[in-house]
Amino acid sequence: MKQFQFEYTSIGKLKRELDKINQWRRSKVTSCVLFEFYAEDIERSQIELACEIIDQEVPDALYMGCSTNGNIIEGGLSSSPIGVVCTIFEFPSTRVKLMHYVLTEDCALDVVADFKKQLVKYPWVKAVSMLVTIRGMSMTPFCDAFTDVDPDIEIFGGGAFNPDLNNDEACVFSKVRGYTEKGVVFLLLGGEDLNVMSTFITGWKPLGREFKVTKADGCILQELDDRPAYDAYYKYLNIPNNEHFFSNTLEFPFFYRHHGIDILRAPIASNEDGSLTMTSDIEKDVSARIAYGDPWTILESIQKDGKKIAEFQPEQIKIFSCAARRTYWGDDEISKETFPFQSIASTSGFYTSSEFLKTDGYLNQHNVTLVVAALREGPKDLNVHFEMQNEQFAGKVSMINRLATFIDAATVELEKANRKLTEMAITDSMTKLLNRGEIQRRIKESVKVFEETGEKFSLLMYDIDFFKQVNDACGHKEGDAVILKLADVSRRAIKDHAPEASIGRWGGEEFMILLPGIQAERAKLLAEVIRTSFAAVDFTVAHHKTISLGVTEVCENDSSDKILMRVDNALYKAKKQGRNQIVVMR
Repeated sequence: MKQFQFEYTSIGKLKRELDKINQWRRSKVTSCVLFEFYAEDIERSQIELACEIIDQEVPDALYMGCSTNGNIIEGGLSSSPIGVVCTIFEFPSTRVKLMHYVLTEDCALDVVADFKKQLVKYPWVKAVSMLVTIRGMSMTPFCDAFTDVDPDIEIFGGGAFNPDLNNDEACVFSKVRGYTEKGVVFLLLGGEDLNVMSTFITGWKPLGREFKVTKADGCILQELDDRPAYDAYYKYLNIPNNEHFFSNTLEFPFFYRHHGIDILRAPIASNEDGSLTMTSDIEKDVSARIAYGDPWTILESIQKDGKKIAEFQPEQIKIFSCAARRTYWGDDEISKETFPFQSIASTSGFYTSSEFLKTDGYLNQHNVTLVVAALREGPKDLNVHFEMQNEQFAGKVSMINRLATFIDAATVELEKANRKLTEMAITDSMTKLLNRGEIQRRIKESVKVFEETGEKFSLLMYDIDFFKQVNDACGHKEGDAVILKLADVSRRAIKDHAPEASIGRWGGEEFMILLPGIQAERAKLLAEVIRTSFAAVDFTVAHHKTISLGVTEVCENDSSDKILMRVDNALYKAKKQGRNQIVVMR
């Protein structure tokens, strides 16, 4: 595998470089030639002219490319608006193929379906490199549709972008279909002698408290913790809701678990209602945190993963890096995280609107991430090392990292304290069961669920027979012991027979059990277990005591007040009929 990288500054320069490539090929045996164009200049005429020259000078070559937010040539940020990478495969078994589709939100699933249908025809494929326009559409359905692709096939790529972060114009192009403003180009790579590995690197870490996504609609993140999602950026980072919101938040993406891995997701816009537009769907009820990056942490991550890539001994490295990373570092520093890969192998790529990588069978859309693909023809035969110049990591921790550790530790302590306060607010201090307010809230919620879904539930209400006599004759200490024992008996009965139940102390010696998904007959069986188990207890002073129980189940047109009155009436009837018994009332 041989690679030529150069900056396209003029037609004359392009032709001279192509002549060098042709001269090299005349003395070698080669199988395939691929040109990749990364264009910060999105003028269509310039791109099409360069493609025409390739067709003329190297007619057997394939070519593909896209608009970018910057180009990586020989491991560093290119100063030229167009970078060209020519890869010449030398092993006869290596094969490449281009596929190019128009891509819109309406046809995305059809595109993937046809791509998978075509992919089956090429059993030699080991990897797919992808260039895609993404702005203005959610990529989640597109990514999800790749789930059933052969798990042994690597898939990676990047989203085409514009030099202006706030400009949605982008393009992809190829020898197959030419120039398209909305499209996707797939490069199929394979053959028995081609080896491919891919990985992703972030270096960003979660910071501070967790937020729960309480409202979302596709790629519109509406609420975090029941508040407009934008509030998190304003409250904690003082980022205003104006035309600079996108560029200001690129350095502080959301961090959350998705398909078993840590994903970064940056918002692309803040809307008037306080919602955020994301590049991919975010599901309701997931937990997310704002992430941060500091140079030291990022470079440590680069060093760690760079060593793993070096062990693969690649001949070529492709980097798809988020434009947010370029914004974060600035043009003078951005090459710090990409140039070290050049010490392993010829390295090229571009700055993207999103990065794509298949991990554990799922094609994930990333933000603020480096996706790295390494290629090699033939077996390992080089002894390469990953080198990061002028960086000494051992024993050093950056100030930002220390502050972040402090904030995280303080956040954990605060969350622990809040959980304890929340638990205290819903717990009966004596029995450690739910208190009346909480069990009543859950009953109201169950009525609402029944109205919406028809899911049945039952209530079991009971108290200790002649309990006043226990306090009067035996003392309040013994009375407390009787109540605590009934709580313990009830807790064990629920654990064995209805673990989904909620139990609370209703007041004094009264208890209430909510049994979701359980009808009255089964609730009566649980009531009998509690009744007989408690009756068998021999207290030190009070000796044997009994309980009376009322049971009911939810009915059509029930309110929480109606069902509570009915179960209370059932308990009253059990008392009136002689106590130490169960009455079911519907």
